[in-house]
Amino acid sequence: MATTCAELSAQIEALGRDRLLAMYERMRMIRTFEDKLHDLFATGDIPGFVHLYAGEEAVAVGVITALGPDDYVTSTHRGHGHCLAKGVELKPMLAEIYGRITGVCKGKGGSMHIADIERGMLGANGIVGAGMPIAAGAALAAKIRKTGQTSVCFFGDGASNQGTVYEAINLAAIWDLPCLFVCENNGYAEATAPSYSTKVENIADRAAAYNIPGVIVDGQNVIEVYAAAKQAVERAQKGEGPTLIEAKTYRYYGHFEGDAMKYRTAEEVEAYRQRDPLKIFAEQIAPQAEIRIEDMQAVDAQVDGRMLEAIEFAQSSPLPQPEDCLTDVYVSY
Repeated sequence: MATTCAELSAQIEALGRDRLLAMYERMRMIRTFEDKLHDLFATGDIPGFVHLYAGEEAVAVGVITALGPDDYVTSTHRGHGHCLAKGVELKPMLAEIYGRITGVCKGKGGSMHIADIERGMLGANGIVGAGMPIAAGAALAAKIRKTGQTSVCFFGDGASNQGTVYEAINLAAIWDLPCLFVCENNGYAEATAPSYSTKVENIADRAAAYNIPGVIVDGQNVIEVYAAAKQAVERAQKGEGPTLIEAKTYRYYGHFEGDAMKYRTAEEVEAYRQRDPLKIFAEQIAPQAEIRIEDMQAVDAQVDGRMLEAIEFAQSSPLPQPEDCLTDVYVSY
């Protein structure tokens, strides 16, 4: 499905200035969060590994803008963007990455396992492809309960070759579950290009095997992503089943912090930075929505201030105590 200029303009008009500015704020928050985390990780204060989402902001924000507040999301090891787009609060989220007791998971999840069930964030996941059956299960529960909720699973091009992916999409297809499967194809599974590990040119082409729509979108353009996700959500809520969306995107940083990135060139990175989601918003979307550069600069300043407050909050928060290991282990019904 190719989105025409007229269709994109219609989406911009339908969304309206205020909602578009809110989408910009989400993208800017994700970018600022990841850029700051890149610097903070270098200090050695953050435990474990972090996998940064900078460059892919339009995918998370475009898809999640098409959802309702009660809809579900499952994420990946590269999940900060999905969490922030779904509304996980900034301060507890950063505290979680620092491993502090004030974190959204009390410091027990860390970067790769952030979850906020009240906001429909069913969890980032350090196991590649593990979010797929969780998303299908949430969609099945929503269908049985007739709540009208939709479930979205984000996964990467590397995860597309996992057995869990095929099983989850197959079940969602045969049961017509209200589910979106969003492949964030950023060009590399760690250091492996899809052309090395995948015979098909587009991962979305695999949708034909399940007799569901397979949609390819420009993952750098938040409006194109939103338009595809909105159509998929409407289809799911009509009882017509899942959609596989492939967003062609790019991560600016390495697979993890410390990755030497010898598998790609500086020219390749720079070429994608010229198609930055924030640049596309400022140059192509904002003028149509009558959003001024001053409006975006005001958002930038507000985001920077919130980020500094979150850093201070996280760094000043206490670490969990040894006895905290014994809490939140079991759930009573």
